[in-house]
Amino acid sequence: MHVALLNFITSQTQLPKKSVEDTVKLLNEDCTIPFISRYRKELTGNLDEVQIGEIVEFKEQFEALEKRKAAILKTLEEQENLTPELQKKIEAATDLITLEDLYLPFKKKRKTKADTARENGLEPLAKIIMAQTRSISNSEISSLASRYVKGEIKSEEDALEGARHIIAEWVNERTDIRNMLRKQLERFAAISTKVAKKMAHDEKAQKFRDYFDWNEPLNRIPSHRLLAILRAVSEGFIRLKIELDNEKALSKIEDRVVKSNDAASKQIKLAIEDSYKRLLFPALSNEALSAAKEKADETAINVFTKNLKQLLLGSPLGEKRVLAIDPGFRSGCKVVCLDAQGGLEYNETIFLHAPKNDVKGAMKKISSLADAHKIEAIAIGNGTASRETEQFIKRIHFKNPMQVFVVSEAGASIYSASKIARDEFPNFDVTVRGAVSIGRRLQDPLAELVKIDAKSIGVGQYQHDVDQSKLKSSLDSTVALCVNAVGVNINTASVPLLSYVSGIGSKLAENVVKYRDENGAFSTREEIKKVPRLGGKAFEQAAGFLRIKNGENPLDDSSVHPESYSVVSKMAKDEGVKVSELIGNKALLQKINLEKYTSEKTGLPTLKDIIKELEKLGLDIREEAKVFTFNQNIKTITDLQEGQLLPGIVNNITNFGCFVDIGIKESGLIHVSNLADAYVSDVSEHVHLHQQIIVKVLDVDVDRKRIQLKLHK
Repeated sequence: MHVALLNFITSQTQLPKKSVEDTVKLLNEDCTIPFISRYRKELTGNLDEVQIGEIVEFKEQFEALEKRKAAILKTLEEQENLTPELQKKIEAATDLITLEDLYLPFKKKRKTKADTARENGLEPLAKIIMAQTRSISNSEISSLASRYVKGEIKSEEDALEGARHIIAEWVNERTDIRNMLRKQLERFAAISTKVAKKMAHDEKAQKFRDYFDWNEPLNRIPSHRLLAILRAVSEGFIRLKIELDNEKALSKIEDRVVKSNDAASKQIKLAIEDSYKRLLFPALSNEALSAAKEKADETAINVFTKNLKQLLLGSPLGEKRVLAIDPGFRSGCKVVCLDAQGGLEYNETIFLHAPKNDVKGAMKKISSLADAHKIEAIAIGNGTASRETEQFIKRIHFKNPMQVFVVSEAGASIYSASKIARDEFPNFDVTVRGAVSIGRRLQDPLAELVKIDAKSIGVGQYQHDVDQSKLKSSLDSTVALCVNAVGVNINTASVPLLSYVSGIGSKLAENVVKYRDENGAFSTREEIKKVPRLGGKAFEQAAGFLRIKNGENPLDDSSVHPESYSVVSKMAKDEGVKVSELIGNKALLQKINLEKYTSEKTGLPTLKDIIKELEKLGLDIREEAKVFTFNQNIKTITDLQEGQLLPGIVNNITNFGCFVDIGIKESGLIHVSNLADAYVSDVSEHVHLHQQIIVKVLDVDVDRKRIQLKLHK
C-alpha cells in the first residue's frame, strides 16, 4: 500500500496507522462505510462511520493531489522545463495550493504584458535591475534603458516599463511572497459591501439591506452571513470588496525583494506595486474569498446533514392504517386511506372550507371512511388550511380513539410530480400522490423521504448557494447511513429505499423488486442470492441491513450478519436452547462468556453487538411518534403577544438559531442567544428537528412577519 497515502491520512485524522491501513484496504475491496463500521470493527479498531468517512475524504483528496501532480509533471516534461529539483518539490507537495504555485511560472496563460516585454528583448534589462549587485545612479539606469530603444520600444520609459512588467511577473511567481500575502489575508482581510446604486430602493433588495454598507473581518464572518452576502452580490443588489492594509503588504514584499536604495530599487518598487495591484492581490484575495466560501459551504452542509439525519430518523408511527389529508381551501381537501404498509385503498376530495363549506357532508364522509377502512390514525399536511382542517377533524366523534398528527409537507409536491410517484401511481394525479406521501411520512418518514431530492425538504440554510456536488455527496452519504442504521424490510421496501442499502445501488434495487414481484416475498436472506446480478460481494455488503419479517430464521429479522449465524447457533447449542429461545432472554445472554467464541474473524466488538441485538431483536432505533397540539387560540401572527408561552415544533436548525412552527403561517426564530442562559456554540446540542418544545414570545414584527422567541425551560 502507498506509504505516502497512509502518512497523509494519519497526519490529517490522527487515527492509528493500523486502523487507517486496514480501512483503506477494505475500501479498496469495495466495502461500504456502513458495512465497515458495523461488521469489521476488529479490523478498523472500532472506528465509527464518521471516522471512516474522514478516511474516505482524505483518501480522495490524496488521490486527486496525486493525479494533479502526474498531469503537471507530464506537462513540464513535454515543455522540457522539468528539472530534478523542481520534480522533487512537486512530488513533496502536500496540498493543491503549493502544487499550483510551483506550476505557476510554467502554466500556459494568455499573453501577458511580461510576454510582450520579453518579445521586445527587455528581459536582460529586467535582470540587470533585479540583480542589485552594485549601486546604479539615475543617469546609469537611463543609459542602460536607452540601449533597448528600438522597434516597438520608442523611449527609455517604454524600456523601463517593459522591464518592470517582467519583474512584476517574477514577484508574482515567488512562492514565499504568495504565502506571506496569503497569511496577511488570512489574518487581516476584511469583507466590505456597498449597495449597488440603482438597487437602494429596489423592493427585492430590501431583505439584504443589512449589507447595504457592511464591513467585517473575513476570518470571523459567520457562514450564513457570507452566503447571504454572496447571494446578494450574485443577484446584483450589492458590490463586494476584499480589503487589506495595502501599504503594510507592499512593505513586507519590498523587504523580501529590495536590497538597495538607488535608481534600480525605485524601478523594483514600482514593479512590486504593479505586481501587487494587478496580479498578486486580485488573485490571492479571490483565493481567500473562495477559501472562506468553501469553509462557509462546509458549515452550511454540516448543518443540512445534521438536520436531514434528524428528519430521516424522525419518529415512525409504524404499520398502522392511516387516513391522510392534504388540506386546501377552494380546491378542497384531498383524502386518502392507506393500509398498514402504505398501500392506497381509497381517495376522495372533500370541501369543508369556504367557499363550499360542506362541513356536515365532510364530517360524515371522514367518519364513514374511518370505520370502513379501520383507520387507526389521521395525518394532516401542515400547509395551507392545515390548522382549520385539524380543528375540524378534532370535532368529529369517532367510534374508536383516533390519534391526529400534523405532518410536514416539505417536498411532497416535488415527490408527487416525480417519476417515482408516476411509476407508483400511474392512474392518479399529483393531488392523490401528495396526500399518499403525507400519510406514508407518518407511517415511516425514512422510507418516504428517501424518494425526494434531499435539497427539496427545506431543512438547511442557503442550500442552493453552496457547492452542489459536495452537498449532494454529503446528503447521499447521510441518507445511506440512516437507511442502514435502521435496516430495511426487503419485502416492502421501494426501489429508492433499497438503492441506499449498503452494496445495492439503484440497478440492483430494481432487480430485487422485480424478483419480489415475480416470485413473491423473500422467506430467507439466503434467497436474496437468487436476485439476478446480485453476487457474493453485494450480498456480503447488504445482507446485514436487509430484514425479513416472520421468516424461516428469526435472525433474518436482525442486524446479525449471516456470516455470524454459526456463532449464534453455537451459543444456543452450548446453552442447551434453540436460537429462538436465546432471543430476548437477557439473563441467559448476559451469562455467556464471549471469550469462548472469539476467533480470527470474530472478535469481542462483533460478539458484543450480537448479544446487544439478540437482547432486543429488530428494535427500531427511532423514537415512537407522539401526538402534538398547537395553541388553538393562535391562528395568525396578529394573535401573538409578547410574553405568551406557546407549544411549538422545531422545523429548521441553523448556526444562528432554530426556527419553530407555532401553528401559524410564519415560523418563529429562537436566536442562539435565546436558547440557553449560557453561551451556545452548537445549536443542535440544545434542540433537534421535530422536537416538541415550549417557547416564550419575545417580539412580534407584523410588518416584516418576524417572530422572536425564547426557549422556555
